[in-house]
Amino acid sequence: MKRSKTAVLAVIMGIVMMMLAGCGGAGGKDDNKLIIGIDDKFAPMGFRDDNNNIVGFDIDYAKAAAKEMGKQVEFQPIDWSTKESELNSGRIDLIWNGYTITDERKQKVLFTKPYLANSQVVMVTADSKIAKFDDLAGKEVGLQSLSSAADALGASSVKSKIKKVTEFPDNVLALTDLKNGRLDAVVIDEVVAKYYMSKEPGTFKLMDESLAPEEYGVGVKKGNEELLNSLQKALDELNASGQAAEISKKWFGEDKVLK
Repeated sequence: MKRSKTAVLAVIMGIVMMMLAGCGGAGGKDDNKLIIGIDDKFAPMGFRDDNNNIVGFDIDYAKAAAKEMGKQVEFQPIDWSTKESELNSGRIDLIWNGYTITDERKQKVLFTKPYLANSQVVMVTADSKIAKFDDLAGKEVGLQSLSSAADALGASSVKSKIKKVTEFPDNVLALTDLKNGRLDAVVIDEVVAKYYMSKEPGTFKLMDESLAPEEYGVGVKKGNEELLNSLQKALDELNASGQAAEISKKWFGEDKVLK
């Protein structure tokens, strides 16, 4: 028996609606959830603890902001070299893990106001004779690929003197090679460097000279000013209430959040 076109259409529409309901709406996205892209090896901003839980300053900060916004939050580890592509494709809603604000990145994403100051520094082993930029001549240096460390080194005059620059997927691998003598130095975020120095006393030290001051912000997809404004309002509330300061003291021992 043939069904009428109307009946067939009704069946099809019913199936489509059930599929959408089952995956949280069109595109599978839950409007009540923020998916945040992170590098889960970027201590102390976002990393895995001994129990494999994702923890860190940015993790606590993001959770507090999401609560202020009335949203749930999900942290999605990503390849940091593809972070802007992940954001623009819609697979994540925010880039939030020690994400340095640069003019180049401003062309790709929207940024919140800066929330933390940082700088790019040069880390060497504690027994290294390297003390200043000139000492890097003829040496092998490591850094995280497509990071602000790469940008800072590339913009400096010292890069032309370096024998070889090796890029790594994350800072952990770079520091491992440094400890094992396969590198002479690593260019790295100061907040990250100081964290590892506190965890492994007597293993590393920093050169007195730094490459570039910078500031961290949260990246939002271009065109999504509504989310940007909502997030910024939540961050401002965390500053005003003192919650941001408390999170900072937990991870850094002091209030480092920019007001």
